[in-house]
Amino acid sequence: MKLSAQEEYGLRCLLQVARRAPGGSATIPEIAEAEGLSPHNVARYLATLRRSGLVDSERGQHGGYSLARPASRIAVAEVVAALGGPLYDPTFCDHFTGAEESCCHTPVDCSIRGLWMRVQEAVDGVLSRTSLQDLLDAAHGVEASRAEEPGALLQVESP
Repeated sequence: MKLSAQEEYGLRCLLQVARRAPGGSATIPEIAEAEGLSPHNVARYLATLRRSGLVDSERGQHGGYSLARPASRIAVAEVVAALGGPLYDPTFCDHFTGAEESCCHTPVDCSIRGLWMRVQEAVDGVLSRTSLQDLLDAAHGVEASRAEEPGALLQVESP
């Protein structure tokens, strides 16, 4: 159970699009440079997000990618689902059968499966209650608090 590179980088690319002013757009090269990713991979992530209805694209000299709806109406759960899927998939146990063809535990007597299901429910709850706007606001809060720290803007010279 872990986030894939596609989920992490795809979400970061989507946040770059969301940072643009309403009605603004971001290009693949702009996003690639801002995130330190290859344009090829950014294009792949954005194509997935476009097919999922999370971004719109416009071709041409003034084209680029923009959010399909306001950041406050896009849940992180939607983004993760579009880019990869749940952390715990019910077929998870099929991959860990040991030397047998199937798991020796039934869904009824498997305490581990129950744990992963509860973890997935908790993750789903957090992701569904968190919007892209929440992530943008949190980032702005961190930037603002850094700027307000005493001496944050002062350069200290060594003796």
